[in-house]
Amino acid sequence: MSEQSFDVVVLGGGSGGYAAALRAAELGKSVALIEKDKLGGTCLHRGCIPTKALLHAAEVADAARDASSFGIRAQLDGVDPDALRAYREGIVAKKHKGLQGLIKARGITVVEGEGRLLPDHGVHVGDDVLRGADVILATGSYSRTLPGLEIGGRIITSEQALGLDEVPSRVVVLGGGVIGVEFASVWRSFGAEVTIVEALEHLVPNEDLALSKGLERAFRKRGIEFSLGVRFTAATQDDTSVTVTLEDGKSFEADYLLVAVGRGPVTAGLGYEEAGVVLERGFVRVDDRLRTDAPHVWAVGDIVPGLQLAHRGFQQGVFVAEQIGGLAPLPVPETQIPKVTYCSPEVASVGLTEAQAIERHGAEGIRSYEFNLAGNGKSEIIGTAGLVKVVRSVDGPVLGVHLLGDRVGELITEGQLAVGWEAHPEDIAPFIHAHPTQSEALGEAFLALAGKPLHAL
Repeated sequence: MSEQSFDVVVLGGGSGGYAAALRAAELGKSVALIEKDKLGGTCLHRGCIPTKALLHAAEVADAARDASSFGIRAQLDGVDPDALRAYREGIVAKKHKGLQGLIKARGITVVEGEGRLLPDHGVHVGDDVLRGADVILATGSYSRTLPGLEIGGRIITSEQALGLDEVPSRVVVLGGGVIGVEFASVWRSFGAEVTIVEALEHLVPNEDLALSKGLERAFRKRGIEFSLGVRFTAATQDDTSVTVTLEDGKSFEADYLLVAVGRGPVTAGLGYEEAGVVLERGFVRVDDRLRTDAPHVWAVGDIVPGLQLAHRGFQQGVFVAEQIGGLAPLPVPETQIPKVTYCSPEVASVGLTEAQAIERHGAEGIRSYEFNLAGNGKSEIIGTAGLVKVVRSVDGPVLGVHLLGDRVGELITEGQLAVGWEAHPEDIAPFIHAHPTQSEALGEAFLALAGKPLHAL
């Protein structure tokens, strides 16, 4: 058994891990990056990138289907699963090759294999032990299921859904969160009959209620069915279909059941606890600087309690690397991390929901304003409905920005700046939003909360 020493050893090559490795190397550290699969992790290969490629293909399908409403003679003849796969895999391959080039250019040592954390900053991989003055844990997450619900056959997770070689005719989606509504949106655009089952009272239940209700209206208009506030009880399958039963006695038959009930941390069996890292419900316990209970062992990404987002993990990787490099970066609070759900219409938000703001400031301490995208020229041009909602404290800063509509994910950075810099609507109102853009809708909301609405009553 051989042993090598590095300044930093990173366990996991997903968004958080490779970001940490790149930044640490940039700061002059010798770095080893351990990955059992492919660099880029779930986000690049089985999550963010391939699913968003599918969602763009779905947008193209909808545009072809509705082309006549824009004066264009076109029609949707169907979906070619093989060509769709080639398109999706081509994008992933290009991004993977680019990432490999970045890692190589930084002089980072990549070790293939499954690592196990050892005491004294060691990681056991195959026949080797890699020791680092600091170790960063970034082992990511897996698709959860429910007790008694076995994945296999026609009961699938998002990973198997990406690998389907057909467009199903009927699908039941278990879970109305981000993954569930995104796949529901794709399949509906491709012509499938889709039913979402969500145990809570609304779709995307972690979002502001205005966005949840708006998305439900939009999905209903698109023909996406959903059962809300009712729990799943059982699923049975044969060679051609799956039957899903709910606690209220309703049942649905479909080609597939997509289980999209969230993701769990990959921490079991990796030696964490034996090395002094404390786990709570499977997640790694960290302080506000992302230090674990084991000295010089850090954790980033989906194994850390909180939002499971690739860009959160990426930022945390950079944050930890800079601390190891002797810098003093400021942590980004969870409320300042933007969230985007890429269904049609898109959902994007940052900061506090109105309900959360009321909890903190009281009903008399906050104001909110909603601007309907029906009043926005660019939204009318691209044919999207939706809304912009801004929440502020009375005579105080913007607390939350919430958006619903096609392409609104591109607007959320302005909302993040407003929330992160604790800007008052009066500070933002004088700034000019280009015309015609959807950003004008956000500008209208800021104007209204500053006391000078223009295109709103």
